[in-house]
Order: sequence, then structure tokens, then C-alpha cells
Amino acid sequence: MAGKPVLHYFSGRGRMQSIRMERLLPAAGVEFEEKFRESPEDVEKLKNGKTNLMFQQVPMVEMDGMKLVQTTAILSYIATKYDLYGKDMKERALIDMYAEGLVDLLEMIWSPLLCPQEKDAKIALLKDRTVNRYLPVFENVLKSHGQDYLVGNRLSKADIHLLEVLLYIEELDASLLATFPLLQALRTRISNLMNVKKFLQPGSLRKPCVTAKEVEEERKIFKF
Repeated sequence: MAGKPVLHYFSGRGRMQSIRMERLLPAAGVEFEEKFRESPEDVEKLKNGKTNLMFQQVPMVEMDGMKLVQTTAILSYIATKYDLYGKDMKERALIDMYAEGLVDLLEMIWSPLLCPQEKDAKIALLKDRTVNRYLPVFENVLKSHGQDYLVGNRLSKADIHLLEVLLYIEELDASLLATFPLLQALRTRISNLMNVKKFLQPGSLRKPCVTAKEVEEERKIFKF
């Protein structure tokens, strides 16, 4: 029997958050182990050790006898393995389109922390793009087909990415979601799924909001 998947990253959200969340979704639940990299020395050990860290960067996930890197590749593998990637090529194309759009928005959400000297301008731009570019797309998708989920009327990795983004937006300014009732309903629907609900509870594996201080510490660890 295969052991638990092992996730290598720092003890924070970042790109690993989607992976943590997506792993908890299958009805049977998927347990995993996390190995936090908390110093430059930890990262060097990972690069130079038996794990053979491709591209010398994390996140990295060990599972099914593989050492997976690159967030999109990791998420696609997990989504395929746990039937969160649509039933055919057309559905997978839609899922990928929506997921990539959400990655763009996530990059904007992280940008104020990465560029603190431009924080106010970046938050203003983020709020504008959130309500005028990105969220209307997903609200209209749900409205167009009247189904519970974005693609094929069943849960996919696109819905998981969307939930992650909606939770970030709530933390930034919950009023930004006020004019998007279908997205609010989707957020509630997915949050009430057994494993997701467990993940969102206090004391779970979900990481707290990242602070500017933590970003600086991560810069030192990962040298970015």
C-alpha cells in the first residue's frame, strides 16, 4: 500500500494552498504529510538530497512513486487521479481556462505583499479587476447553465480554485462579493462539503493569512 503523499513547502499558504485543499476533497478523504522548509539550509538539503528536486524549487509533492514539481502539473495530476478534471477533452479545456484565469487573479491578490512599496495602488487595481473583470466571468458562467458547478454540473479543480480565490477576497474585503449571488451560493455549497468544511475549521491544516513579515522571511529562505 502506498504511503501518504508528502508535501514540501514553507509553513504558509502560497502555491501549496490549492494543493492542500484539493487533496481533501475526495469523498474518502486523502491524508498527507507536510515537511516544512524553514531555513535556506533546509532548501539546500532538499535540492542536494535523494529527492532530486527538479528545477530546484518548491512546491514539490512526493506521491505514487513520483516527485512532482510545478503547481499546474501537480494540480492536474491530483485532479485526474481523484476525478476532478471533467469527463472529456472539452470539459478539461474549460476547466483549464477557468483555472488559469483564477491563477491570474491570485497573482494580483499576492502582489501587494510582494511589492509593499506599491501596496495601495495594487490593492486598488485588484479590487477593480476583481469586480469588473474576473468575478463577472464566473457569475455569468453559472448563470448561463443554471448548474451547481462551473463545468459538467460536478465538482472540478476549477471550482476548488474559485473557492480559494473567493476566500481570499472575503479576507480582503467581503463587500466585493455583494453583487455576485451565484458565486456566494457556490462558495457556501463547496464549503459545506464534508472534507472542505473540515479544512476550513479553526485548527485545521489551512494556513492563516500571510503577513509582510512572513514574506520577508520566505524571501530569505527561498531567495526570491
